[in-house]
Amino acid sequence: MVSQLINEFDTLGLYFGLAGTFFFIGMAIQDVLKKGDVPRFGRYIVWLVLFLGCSGFIAKGLIQVFWQGAGVG
Repeated sequence: MVSQLINEFDTLGLYFGLAGTFFFIGMAIQDVLKKGDVPRFGRYIVWLVLFLGCSGFIAKGLIQVFWQGAGVG
């Protein structure tokens, strides 16, 4: 019981960590693009990929935790 709970928190922490890493890498790219001659449309694409990537990692972590909590995975 306790080991399963630790495993769920470990999985959730992994995906939240990946989302945070993805976010900071995206913010660094955004900062570099802001200093150059990149059109605004290019920066919007970076924001879109950043948002989808972060939300995807968070959703994957939450789904994995609930999936394991239900005893399916």
